[in-house]
Amino acid sequence: MNLQQLRYVLEIARHNLSVSEAAEALFTSQPGVSKQVRLLEEELGVEVFVRHGKRLTAITEPGRQVMAIAERLLREADNLRQVGQDFQNEDSGRLVVATTHTQARYALPKVVAEFMRRYPKVQLHIHQGNPRQICEQVLAGEADIAIATEASADLPDLVLLPCKQWNRSVIARKGHPILRESPLTLEAISHFPIITYDSAFAGRSLINKAFLSRGLKPNIVLTAIDSDVIKTYVNMDLGVGIIASMAFDPMVDRELAALDAGHLFESSITRIGLPHNTWLRGYAYAFIEMFAPQLNRHVVDAALSGMQGSDPGL
Repeated sequence: MNLQQLRYVLEIARHNLSVSEAAEALFTSQPGVSKQVRLLEEELGVEVFVRHGKRLTAITEPGRQVMAIAERLLREADNLRQVGQDFQNEDSGRLVVATTHTQARYALPKVVAEFMRRYPKVQLHIHQGNPRQICEQVLAGEADIAIATEASADLPDLVLLPCKQWNRSVIARKGHPILRESPLTLEAISHFPIITYDSAFAGRSLINKAFLSRGLKPNIVLTAIDSDVIKTYVNMDLGVGIIASMAFDPMVDRELAALDAGHLFESSITRIGLPHNTWLRGYAYAFIEMFAPQLNRHVVDAALSGMQGSDPGL
């Protein structure tokens, strides 16, 4: 048994049981992958995959357990490599942060600028996606850190660290009647077409929950994953917008005005997601602490070595 065989079975699973696609992703031959998977199954005494002729059609129950263990073993192997790299090259390397558009556009720029100033030899990559994709990228080893609001709590190997609390504003073109509402109410908002986030993003579930609790059915006419897109259509007077308060800048969004809606919606919490028991480079700890000063190395290590899925309070 070797680590390469474990990589093969995991890659096959990631490519919907296509051995040819897995082989291509691993820059090797299809027969070679098939042979190594067979050798692994023979050594384990169980079949990892269900076969129909030469095709793989499903993952067996023991195969699922094998893959769960394989992911942990490969992560630990990466940790071993990281230990050596961390001591040899403390201030150089690569850091991949997976996050949503709102975080990348509004919450991270100052952190990124400071990080690049302090660690000029580190290659920093920002991957954008929806919260589920972000978390899965981290667990698959494609990213080091996930930053999202709607983080997936159903992934047991992911440790979620709450770091920032935020709420929403209602935006509209200057002169719009919603801007004369004082106090602002959900009933008043529901009288107008609403433009807000897609259901997978930026605490949208809390927006739905607020209207539902008042027995209201909001007229949501357009959704987007991008605050700038929402502001563009609000500026065209197609409706009022509900966005993260951090996404509104009166100096930039000169045609629009905003009303604080923190009293109407529950606050959302942005979380950092990390694989359980992962090894982080020194500069990764630094990035996390720049983003959330309360998450120093001691706090992060305690969470990573503690209960799976732990979520220490703000």
